Amino acid sequence: MLDLLPAPLKGTLAALLILCNTFILFPVLLVFALLKLVLPLEAVRKGCTVILNTIAWLWIGFNNLLMDLLHRVAWEVRGAENLSREHWYFITCNHQSWADIPAIQYVLNSRIPLLKFFLKKELIWIPFLGIAWWALDFPFMHRHTKEQIAKRPELKGKDVAATHAACEKFRYTPVTIFNFMEGTRFTPEKQRRQNSPYRHLLKPRAGGTAFVLGAMGEMIHTMLDVTIVYPEGRAGFWDYLCGRIRRIIIDIRIREIPGEYLGMDYENNRETRASFQRWVSEVWAEKDARIEVLRAEAKS
Repeated sequence: MLDLLPAPLKGTLAALLILCNTFILFPVLLVFALLKLVLPLEAVRKGCTVILNTIAWLWIGFNNLLMDLLHRVAWEVRGAENLSREHWYFITCNHQSWADIPAIQYVLNSRIPLLKFFLKKELIWIPFLGIAWWALDFPFMHRHTKEQIAKRPELKGKDVAATHAACEKFRYTPVTIFNFMEGTRFTPEKQRRQNSPYRHLLKPRAGGTAFVLGAMGEMIHTMLDVTIVYPEGRAGFWDYLCGRIRRIIIDIRIREIPGEYLGMDYENNRETRASFQRWVSEVWAEKDARIEVLRAEAKS
């Protein structure tokens, strides 16, 4: 019934209800975040982490319920049958739209550990969000540029060491680290500027993924290679809220990450860096071909 409402009204209603959901859950999250901060005991931290992750799952679950109530999306999900919330994963996906993340959360929220992103350390100062990200153990990156390292050689390796320390908490709590290898949303203009060799993708940036695997190779051995296709054409997050996206295909391939890339020294080992870049290029070429097949099947 609600699906019959005008699209802008559905979008506004969805946005308001998500905002209300946030206002209700954020104070609860803040209580356990402060408890985690003032009582840094291992047992307390673990207990708070479980509760905080549950709050995040509830927030995403409510948003997903809204989508079911307000919209009629035809979901075509492939490859999600053998996933587990007790396993550590690294996820990458082609980046088509700002709707990609809520779509992936809709499909995977109850099937794998909570999605987390590597964030720049400066983002911790964003009001409210910084506290939430810290409370949920989103790892903050301490990346130094080549220029900074040239001026201060003692900084070399400090970023990886800091990330290792930040990720240590994931040793006992399963986690899913998410990264868009393209680094930005796909557009034909960006594709032309890059002279991308792929028909449906931008060039992948291997460095960010290598950074994750270098820091968390002891825990993460499995990559979920997610391919998302909008058969009716790419649309934005507002279109997603308004229910204008009527069909979404999500294809998931489970890949075991080659052992030589787990805990690798990407920056200092040229052979490993070149080998990893070749592997990422092969994964991306297969994804590009898969998008072509998925689009053709959607039209037939």
